Amino acid sequence: MDLHTRIELLSRLGEYMMENGTEWKAVKEKASHENPWFIPEFVELATTSIAREFLQKDKLNAWVNSYSLPSSNEQPKTVGIVMAGNIPLVGFHDFLSAFISGHRQMIKLSSKDQVLLKHLVDKLIGWNSRVAEYISFNELLKGCYAYLATGSNNSSRYFEYYFSKYAHIIRRNRTSIAVLTGHETNEQLEKLADDVYQYFGLGCRNVTKIYVPAGYEFPRLLEVFTKYDHLSDFHKYKNNYDYRLALLILNKQYFMSNGSILLVENNSVFSPISQLHYEYYKSEPNLDTDEMKQKVQCVVGRGGIAFGLAQQPALCDYADGSDTLQFLRSL
Repeated sequence: MDLHTRIELLSRLGEYMMENGTEWKAVKEKASHENPWFIPEFVELATTSIAREFLQKDKLNAWVNSYSLPSSNEQPKTVGIVMAGNIPLVGFHDFLSAFISGHRQMIKLSSKDQVLLKHLVDKLIGWNSRVAEYISFNELLKGCYAYLATGSNNSSRYFEYYFSKYAHIIRRNRTSIAVLTGHETNEQLEKLADDVYQYFGLGCRNVTKIYVPAGYEFPRLLEVFTKYDHLSDFHKYKNNYDYRLALLILNKQYFMSNGSILLVENNSVFSPISQLHYEYYKSEPNLDTDEMKQKVQCVVGRGGIAFGLAQQPALCDYADGSDTLQFLRSL
């Protein structure tokens, strides 16, 4: 398939997702049943964002044109892709990058996210049978020329061991932070709540720590964050909240809460589910350290992207800052 055909297929896939027909609704419902963390609200958020940001013809053309991709890939390689399963379709961008570059791909799906991508690939094959020559799903990724692997810090050590002699991109734990000035409007804080609460805080683009000026007043922030009080209705999230609350009480540790999230002063940029860390700064927080570069996916607010955009990455917003398409282009 040439590049034009691949873009047409992907654009058609975006239209299919946005039409939200009976078949696609049933698939999304099945994904929610199989993984309790994939509640309908967040499955809808993930799939709609992908359709709007990744699968629009004009955006796809602008993306590939900036890399001068050839019309056809005369020497396609087989790329093994290990996908995570923390949020719905979290590995879609790797799939998209491999497909648009004209390489064959062998995908190992996470057990937590088995439904959505398989269905979308089946739709592509139904529209053009040649797609089946380029995409397969396997538990063992043997005989690949290169690898894209996403996992925890622990699993990344295994990836490094097994894939070290091959061209590879290996991604580890990442999170995101926000820098507040204390002058944010309620609307901005509402958008920050999206960055914090969406996907229960499980994504690498979720804000898990905020930096606030000395003397910051938290009551207004906590009040605005009640926008997501309904997440307490989901037992897995509520269990995490209750567990963390019990630990804080037992350890006699100071915290603030609005009933759906726990604010705790802590130096770590990573925070557990249902907990948000904060740290005071006097002048400017130092975000240009090696630790920050290795752990932080994006910065929201002062000096970073606008509030509310953390979970709306564009095609060129690569995980860990590793340019996936350039990597595939160079194989």
